[in-house]
Amino acid sequence: MSIIKKNDNLFPAIPSFFNDVLSRDLWNWGLNNNSSTNTTIPAVNIRENKDSFIVEMVAPGMKKDDFKVELDDNMLTISSEKNMQDEIKDGENYTRQEFSYQSFQRTFQLPKNVVDADKINAKYENGLLQLTIPKREEAKQKPRRMINIS
Repeated sequence: MSIIKKNDNLFPAIPSFFNDVLSRDLWNWGLNNNSSTNTTIPAVNIRENKDSFIVEMVAPGMKKDDFKVELDDNMLTISSEKNMQDEIKDGENYTRQEFSYQSFQRTFQLPKNVVDADKINAKYENGLLQLTIPKREEAKQKPRRMINIS
């Protein structure tokens, strides 16, 4: 015996359309960090001050060795691949094992001729990956100065 959903409506497609649309998170704009595979992409804040850009990525539960940060020309890529799998010991059998695999990749285009790529610094502590990307001296905004008229 199987269970079949019965729809006695005059226009059966309309309720199922609304149920389908309303069951999705289309109206919840706060979920914009979900990928098409329903995995979470870490949220990023990017700040700028007169000396540098600061990229902050929230990634709790990870270790600094889980990250790979690459700079190719002016493209900054932050990625991670984490496979959590327990080692099986002699004499043990799995009755159930659910693998855990996480990966993400975020790429950002840095402004050309503005950043000093050789001085980029990255640190990870307390679930926060922070990259400091210094600006070149010639790209830093100069303070306002008065020009004397002769």
